[in-house]
Amino acid sequence: MAAPKMSVGKPTADRLPCNTTSFQKKSRSKLVSIPGTRPSIQNGQLIVSTGVTSLDYVIGGGLAVGTLLLIEEDRYDSYSRMLLKYFLAEGVVCGHELYVASALDHPNDILQELPAPILDDIASPKTEDQAKSCDPESQDAMKIAWRYQHLPKVQTALASSSRFGHYYDVSKTMDPEFCQAARCHGFYLPEHSTAVTSPTATTPETYSSLLNNLQEVIHREGFDGTVPQTKSRNILRIGLHSLGSALWDDDLCCRETPSHGHALTTFLYGLRAMLRSSLSVAVVTVPSHLIQNRALMGNITRLCDTAIALESFRGSERETNPLYKDYHGLLDVRQLPYLNCLVCDLPDNKDLAFKLKRKQFSIEVGLCHHNNPLERVVT
Repeated sequence: MAAPKMSVGKPTADRLPCNTTSFQKKSRSKLVSIPGTRPSIQNGQLIVSTGVTSLDYVIGGGLAVGTLLLIEEDRYDSYSRMLLKYFLAEGVVCGHELYVASALDHPNDILQELPAPILDDIASPKTEDQAKSCDPESQDAMKIAWRYQHLPKVQTALASSSRFGHYYDVSKTMDPEFCQAARCHGFYLPEHSTAVTSPTATTPETYSSLLNNLQEVIHREGFDGTVPQTKSRNILRIGLHSLGSALWDDDLCCRETPSHGHALTTFLYGLRAMLRSSLSVAVVTVPSHLIQNRALMGNITRLCDTAIALESFRGSERETNPLYKDYHGLLDVRQLPYLNCLVCDLPDNKDLAFKLKRKQFSIEVGLCHHNNPLERVVT
C-alpha cells in the first residue's frame, strides 16, 4: 500500500489557498461617531473636550466618556466655577445634552452665565497684513525667530480648523437663544428636598435624590448603554457643583469626624458605576479646603478618574509676590485615569499655573524656582 503523499515538499503557492482564511486580519469595531467627540490617541477611548484646550492637553487630550473629573475648588470658588461653565458651554456648542445640579444657584441661572464662544476666529477674512504674513519669505523669517519651535505641537493644533475644543470669551455671556436651543436637565436642591436628613442617617437624602434623578434621566433619554438605542446617540454632560458642602445637608466640611463621613464617597461610587455603562461624562466640584479630614478627601480623590486642584493667589501673600505677578493661581494634577492601559499618561511638568489673559482662561507650565519664572508651554 502506497503511503499518502506529504505536502511538505510542495511549493508554498500550492498550499496557500487552503490556509488563507485562517490568517485574515480581524477588523476593529468602529467607535461611536458623535459630534464633539474623538478617539484618544493614547488608549482609543472616546473623549470630549473640557472646553479649555490647555486643560485637555494637560490631562491627556480630553475627558473620556464614562469617566468622572473632580475639581477641588479654590478658596472663593471663582476659577473652579469658571471651569464648570467652560465644560457646560462646550456641550452647548457641540450639541450635547446637559445635566446641571446645584444647591446654591438655580441651573437656569448657571446656564445664563456661560461664556460666549468665539466661532469666527477661523472663518474671518484675511487683512492685508495677514496676507503679507502668508508670503513664503516672511514665513521663513518667522520660523527662525520663533523661540518656541521645540514645544509640543498642541499650539499649532489649537490654531488649525480641525482643532478639538473651542475658545470662549469670559467677558461675554452666551447668546440666550443659543442656550435655549440646548437640551438641559436641572436639579435644584431646594426644589427636590422633601425632608430634613436625620442626624442618625448614614447617607443624606440629598445625595440619594440626586443619584435617583440622574439615573432616571440617563435611562429616559437613552444614554444608558445597556439598553437598545431608539434614537441617534449623543453625549450627556453632567455638572455637579460644590458637592460635600453644608448646602447639600452634608457635615463633611463642618467636623473632623463627620456623622455622614461616607455619604459623598458612597454617592461617587454609585455615580462612577452609572457613568461606566452610559454615554455620559461628569465634572464634580468639591470645596476640599474646607474638608478637615484629609483621609476622607483622599478617598474622594481615589473614587474619581481624573482629579485636579486649584489654588488661587487671591487673598494670599503670593498675590503680591513678583514671581507670580502674571498669574492668578496654581493648578495641581492629583490623579489621571488608567483606561485600557497599565500606566497613565503623565504630564511632562506638574508645575502648572493658570491665569486669565485676553479674556480667556489658560494653563501654563514652568519651573517654580525662586530664580526661574514660569515659562509658557501651553496656552
